[in-house]
Amino acid sequence: MAEPIQATRVPTSPLVAVKGMNDILPPESARWEWFEDTVRALMRRYGYLNIRVPIVEPTPLFVRGLGEVTDIVEKEMYSFIDSLNGDALTLRPEGTAGVVRAAIEHSMLYDGGKRLFYIGPMFRHERPQRGRYRQFHQVGVEALGFGGPDVDAEVILMCRSLWRDLGLADVRLDINCLGQSAERKVHREALIKHLGGSRELLDAEALRRLHSNPLRILDTKNPAMQPLVEAAPKLMDYLGEASLKHFEGVCQALDAAGQPYRVNHRLVRGMDYYSLTVFEWVTDRLGAQGTVCGGGRYDGLVELIGGKPAPGIGWGLGIERVLDLLEQSGVPVPLSPPDVYAVVPSAEALPAAMQVAEALRAAGVSVLMHAAGRDAWGSMKSQFKKADASGARHALIFGADELARGEVAIKPLRDAAAPQSTRLIALAASWAPELRTA
Repeated sequence: MAEPIQATRVPTSPLVAVKGMNDILPPESARWEWFEDTVRALMRRYGYLNIRVPIVEPTPLFVRGLGEVTDIVEKEMYSFIDSLNGDALTLRPEGTAGVVRAAIEHSMLYDGGKRLFYIGPMFRHERPQRGRYRQFHQVGVEALGFGGPDVDAEVILMCRSLWRDLGLADVRLDINCLGQSAERKVHREALIKHLGGSRELLDAEALRRLHSNPLRILDTKNPAMQPLVEAAPKLMDYLGEASLKHFEGVCQALDAAGQPYRVNHRLVRGMDYYSLTVFEWVTDRLGAQGTVCGGGRYDGLVELIGGKPAPGIGWGLGIERVLDLLEQSGVPVPLSPPDVYAVVPSAEALPAAMQVAEALRAAGVSVLMHAAGRDAWGSMKSQFKKADASGARHALIFGADELARGEVAIKPLRDAAAPQSTRLIALAASWAPELRTA
């Protein structure tokens, strides 16, 4: 039987959001909607379908999938025990493991590969700072069941298309090849020997990882360790013919598409499940948090989680970072003001105003209607100020003189020749021929 919830004292001070978990308010939320609409349009062009998986997953999914000695599993997961049944649960810190779990559970690959995408919140317990929050949001792409380098290039070039759609230019591509597990094992021994021979140069984090996950040491930002890391054995020198051929195929496809890239031998990514191709899109505009999007191939993950062996590749993109980059780059984000603001000077005008507004909304026109205060509707002057501030193209005026004539006046507030204005007038005229332009 579940333990009863303990009564708690009601706080007298105002409650606020958890640190690092942020409210997204208008008009900022309009930027998010525009970005998400842009992403969904891109996914339709590439034939990727939306998948929605739970925010809470079994903790072993991430321990098994991401690796026990990764930063995420060791330090950053929000994990808890379900008080009803004792299950170990975790708020998802990333999206790939959950999508792979869903694909296995629902036998999604029985009839061939699947191209999938998701948009949603992720959770990591870390110190909040610019570009890193405890609740953050990601767009993710997962192509499951496709083993060739062509799909590697496809998901990379999909990002390029997104940057173009958003108007971002200052983003560059780094790529690397991590090979197969057997190849990494041989390289791992050489890497431990190289790094272990200069233990006095290693910081505490590197010493901790030396025998558990030495490949991650290559990604260190410690300036004092850079010469040692630069001289480390390169994984590329330990790759076999098949791995090199796969990477060559990716590079050839990117070259054919005219996409510049840098082969970064220190690029390893943060999760244990990666193999073969890994990549990051990076910028210099966001300081230390310069990675905007990262991903790679994870051909062993499906089997690791419990499914039949199947290849996979994907990427994750931080929405907060991209929106920050858009702002830093001066890219204007289009807003979506209403087409029409309804000026309603009195209670007597409300029935006609409501009828017209509902008819226009049904025809696809967005209408923002003035709302009365406690005691009055407000002056026409104040309503026109609100109409102008709303960004609407037109004001609908339900004045006494217009209503007496059975008319509604349409007053252009901005450029009457703009497409939205023409569309509005045409729709209004088709619904009620008595409407006239003021």
